[in-house]
Parts: sequence; structure tokens; C-alpha cells
Amino acid sequence: MSSSPASALTVQEPAHTPRPALSRSITGTLAGTSSSLTLQAKKNTVLKSHGRSPWYSEDGKPICDAFVIGIAGGSASGKTHVARRIVQSLGSIPTVIILSQDSFYKRHTPEEIELAHASRFDFDHPDAIDMPLFASCLADLKSCKQTNIPIYSFTGHQRLDETKYLYGAAIIIAEGIMALHDPALRALYDLKIFVQCDSDLMLARRIRRDVKERGRSVDGVLEQYLRYVKPSYDNFVLPTSKYANIIVPGSDNNVAIELISTHIRRQLDERATRLRQHLVGPRDLIPQSIIPLEAHPSLAILPQTPQLKGILTILRDRTTKRSDFIFFTDRLSTFLAEKATEFLPYRPKSVVTPVGATNVGKEIATEYVCGVSILRSGGPLEQGLRRVINDIRMGSLLIQSEATTGEPLLLHLLLPTCIRDRKTAQDTWVFLLDAQIGTAAAAFMAIRVLLDHGVLPEHIIFVTFLVARTGGIHMLQRAFPGVRIVCAAIDDELREMWLPGSDEGDGKTATEGRKAWVVEPGMGHIGDRYYL
Repeated sequence: MSSSPASALTVQEPAHTPRPALSRSITGTLAGTSSSLTLQAKKNTVLKSHGRSPWYSEDGKPICDAFVIGIAGGSASGKTHVARRIVQSLGSIPTVIILSQDSFYKRHTPEEIELAHASRFDFDHPDAIDMPLFASCLADLKSCKQTNIPIYSFTGHQRLDETKYLYGAAIIIAEGIMALHDPALRALYDLKIFVQCDSDLMLARRIRRDVKERGRSVDGVLEQYLRYVKPSYDNFVLPTSKYANIIVPGSDNNVAIELISTHIRRQLDERATRLRQHLVGPRDLIPQSIIPLEAHPSLAILPQTPQLKGILTILRDRTTKRSDFIFFTDRLSTFLAEKATEFLPYRPKSVVTPVGATNVGKEIATEYVCGVSILRSGGPLEQGLRRVINDIRMGSLLIQSEATTGEPLLLHLLLPTCIRDRKTAQDTWVFLLDAQIGTAAAAFMAIRVLLDHGVLPEHIIFVTFLVARTGGIHMLQRAFPGVRIVCAAIDDELREMWLPGSDEGDGKTATEGRKAWVVEPGMGHIGDRYYL
């Protein structure tokens, strides 16, 4: 598929080709919230059915951008429908964002709002859209950073004050009538699509949509169409078809969708990384630091007192009752949190004591401190952190291993607002919680997520119970030397093992086994022992 505009490909289909039903919806979760929505419900959705695999190498630096598709065409030509069909055709897909140009209408004056309600404002002219903001948000998403896109009210004809947080997509589909108009936008696309549709069909679709979804009258829709929409299509929209790599019909477009999906899958396969094999290679190939692990400046180990060794002995014992395990886990997590807070910035504070004397002490010298737990093994560390810092804001990341490759997958994130807003992220200090650092695959991904949001590496304090000496800790320290790691103990071994698959009965296997790595002597599956 050539990227040259001159080689744009038009795909047509036989008139008798059946159109697949759209009753099967793909459920997506909006990053940063717990609300669920279906694919057909709204634009600007985050769709998750597979998770985001690593987009960075063992040095912690991003090595590939998200794959960006631009879809243009006339109003009601079927751009959003084509975007949804592409998502459905991809099958088992990583995280996808469908980004609508409609969110980027400029703020309007009271006079312009009055004209809009009278169907006398030209929303179909390029000047009505905040193209620099659209390009900026898309560029952030393409470079694997978070962004906050505006929310536009079509009933009130005004951009709202609140924004929508988006992050983590491997595929971004930007659609709108002017999606191919601006050169800055076109430069961001890996694939450019133009949806071509009959004018009568577009008008019929627009009347039905605007009356049903936007509360307009038929007369108002027709007046606006003749006054603004049709001239804009002829003068601004249709000419951008020359920039498209592929031209898709607005209906009966199965062949085109399959062609596009095949190309996207090929591109994603070429961008795939194999991170874990670099982190858990043969011991003699693991890059050891010239500084002993215990003396590395980024690693802080709790003093190995008899009390600490006694607690670890209880936690390592497989016969320890669950109630005792929870009690001593909370106790150890409190010790770790107390040690971790030593790396926060402090400033002098003068107070008056109950006896009337003045005392100069210390207070935390930052407004933004939060915790982020890697689910669910990081959960047992949360209680200790809350005991040390009252009312601390908490977030979470769900990172799991892909069954066949063992690669980490980012499946969900729920981050505090101080991280989601880039203006405050750089001033935020984050306690990142995980039970242990074995291969360090989850730690790599979690730290990379925070860095993508603008958190400084020097402001990340990784709190964990155990670190495997022969695991990925050395690669982690090399990739992120500014990140502090606080642990209770260093275990010497990281053993590779094969977990058995589940059995359906009658000798049939439901799922195949997968490779795993176990810290030894370790504490077992800490999250399972704590919660189950």
C-alpha cells in the first residue's frame, strides 16, 4: 500500500455483497474512569480487547509510535461507521482510540452561539475547527503520551470546560470532514482514508442524525446543508481526497475494510517487541553493574535487623495462617513506606508546642504525592502507605503477562488526577507499589507509563517486598537510574518454570501451560496469599 497520494486506491464492491450486521458490539473502558460503553454509543472512545504490549526497548526508551489512521469524507458519509468496521475486522486487537474532529470546534462568542442556534453559523469551514489543538492532541497520542481532549456540546453549541483523558492506544483513528485538510494533521497519519458517498445518501443520513441526536428541526438541517455543508464539501472536503492512500465507499465496503485491516495487522506485527527475553536471558548475559546490588545508589534496603528477619521468616513460611500473613504483611509494608518517605522533599516548618515553645521541624515540600499500585500484587503495600501518609491519593495499573509470549500487557489504568494532568504531573511524587521485582517486566511498563504522563524519574519511588538478584533489576537500574527502589530483602534466585494449563476433563486441555519465573526463596504469590 503506497503512501503516495497519487497512488490512491479506490475499492468498489459488487452491489449484491451482503452488509454484515452491527449487532455485535465491542465493549470499551474509558481510561481513567470506571464507566463502560459500547462501540456504537459515542465517539472519542477507548476500546480494549487485548491490551497494549511494550512500546519501548530494554533501555526504557520508546521505539515505536502508535499507528495513526486519518479518515475524512463528507458529513454523514460513514466515516465513524468505517472506523468501527475497521476495529471489528481487526479481531483480537490492542487498545484503540477513535478520535473525532467534532470535539475540536473552537470556543464561540455569545453572538456566534446565537447564530448557531439559528442555523446561521458555518461549522463546516476549516476555520471553525481548532486545528493546532487537534494536531497537538493527536501528536501526543501518537508518541505514546497522554492527552486531554476538549468536550463539545452540540446542543449548546459550545466547548465545555471539562476535558476527556485519553492514553495508551496502539492504534488511533482520527475521523472528521477536515481530517485530511491540515498539513500538520496529514503528517501524523500512517494511513490516510477518504470515504466517498452519494450526496443524497449523505443528506438523508444527516437529517436523521441531527433530528434524532442533536435536537434540530428538518428545516434547520436543510437550510444549514444548502448554505454551508454542500459548499464546504465541494470547496474543502472533496479536494482532500487526493491525499488519501485509499478511497473507501460509504456503504458496501467489506473488501476495503479487509484490505485496510490486513495492512494494519502487518504494521503491528512489524512493531512488536520482545522485551521479557532480554530481561530474563541466561545469567551470564544479564548486564551486571560494576557496583554490587546492595550498594547501588538507586536501591535502598531496609536494615536487616533481627525483627525484620523474623517478619520475613513468618511471611516466607507456607504454613503461616492467612490472618498472621495479613498482619505481618501490613507491618512490613509500613516499614517500607516509612523508608520510602525519606526520599520525598522536605522543608523547614515552625510550630508552637502545647507548652508554648517554638520548634522548627520539617514538612513535605510538595503539594502532589500519590501512590500507584500494580494490581493485584501491589495491593498488600497500600495499607502501609496509607498508615504513613494519611488520605494519600491512590491509583492503579493492571499489567498481566500475555499467555503465549510472556510479554507484559497494559490492560487498564486508573491514575490520580495529579498524574493525568501534565501541568501537575511533573511536580508529582509517586510511590509505585508491587510485591516483588523478578523479571522486572511489569516494573518497566509501569515506570514507562508514568514517564509518558510527564512524571520525572527522580520523583518515582518503587516500593517492593523482594528483589531477585539475578532478575531484571540490573536492566531496570540501567534504564531508569533516577528511579529509587525501596525493598525489604534481596533474594538470590529467579527460577524459570512452566505453569500447567487448565483441564477440561476427559483428557482435554482447556488452556495450554505457560512459562513463568519465580523468585526464590521468595514469599509465593503474595497477592493471592493476602486476598484469598
